[in-house]
Amino acid sequence: MALNTPSVRILLGLVTGLVAGSVLAGTGVGGTVGAIAQPVGKLWLDALTMTVVPLVFSLLVTGVMGAAVHASGAQVAGRALLWFAVLLLAACFVSIGVTTAILEFWPLPPAAAALASVGGPAPAAPSSTDWLSNIIPTNPIKSAAETAMVPVVLFALVFGLAASRIEAEPRMAVSRLMQGIADTMLVIVQWVLWIAPLGVLALAFGVGQRLGSGAAGVLAQYVVVVILACLAAVVLAYGCVAVLGRIHPLAFARAVLPAQIIAVSTQSSLASLPAMVKAAPALGVERAPAGIVLPLAVSLFRMASAAANVAVALYLAQVHGVHIAPATLAIGAVIAALISVAAVGLPAQVSFFAIIAPVCLAMGVPVVLLPLLLAIETVPDVFRTLGNVTGGLAVARLAGRAHGDVQDQV
Repeated sequence: MALNTPSVRILLGLVTGLVAGSVLAGTGVGGTVGAIAQPVGKLWLDALTMTVVPLVFSLLVTGVMGAAVHASGAQVAGRALLWFAVLLLAACFVSIGVTTAILEFWPLPPAAAALASVGGPAPAAPSSTDWLSNIIPTNPIKSAAETAMVPVVLFALVFGLAASRIEAEPRMAVSRLMQGIADTMLVIVQWVLWIAPLGVLALAFGVGQRLGSGAAGVLAQYVVVVILACLAAVVLAYGCVAVLGRIHPLAFARAVLPAQIIAVSTQSSLASLPAMVKAAPALGVERAPAGIVLPLAVSLFRMASAAANVAVALYLAQVHGVHIAPATLAIGAVIAALISVAAVGLPAQVSFFAIIAPVCLAMGVPVVLLPLLLAIETVPDVFRTLGNVTGGLAVARLAGRAHGDVQDQV
């Protein structure tokens, strides 16, 4: 990896901040530098956070409108979209169970307790008794101003569905407006990310002061938890094609292996698309339905990413000591599934914050540590892509297989 890539620069900022904070902790110089670094890091994080609501709203509206058009265009596309919805929700709920079990048997390192003070109090989340009354936004603008992501996402979903059913000319005008807003927000995000090494360094300095060398253990555990959540989504895909797709797991594994290898090596679902299409005949899927389902999957279906985003939110909730009620967990899973649709075409650095922050906010979890996790996202991203490609091929089998094909082949 080139040393001048954004990911490497952000990683260097993280390492430099953690090491400097650890070395200077308890010294007069460390106190002076910390007094400067804290407001710098907060200002950078605020600049990134200010784009979340308009970016998520505009991307979700355009994503829903596009999905509605695809659903009305072909029967196989409608089946694929239905499977997308089912598997996205299933992956999110599986991730909740897997992540909770991992953190139960492998508690956070003691050093993680020092992170709870980073970023101040957690945002408010609906309690188990009033979450339903808060889900419908009586004033969408007020909800957006308060970063209340659940009503904002619901309003975007309804808005996108309604806009997809108006006449062609105004529908295109709405689509162009939402796309223009999204593009504008992406430009702002790129500006903010241009100085990400400085912002991450400033935030990491405070973390290094609190955790010292223990920061490495916390970050390593985080990476393992997210990877296991992605692998759980892969296992779910294999289970679904075995039980519902009526194909032997070994036959499915052989068919999808070339696409999985490309996914791991490139970390790009789009780059894996040709291999995915080539795997279709071995899955009993003809060329025509494969040509519909697989491009849709690459564009809209982020099964492992949604599962990983839930795992990130749950891990940060543990770090900050935030108790999440069962109803709020369910809402977070639904939000993660919906928001994954909004990540279409986004660069990895942009999508990481844009699709995880709403899930955290919906669960009442602080987002101040997300920029630090962005710096080490390269490793989990390999498994996100692996799970997304595997899930897309599973849906191709479930939604596009030919009737009367060979079943349970090995």
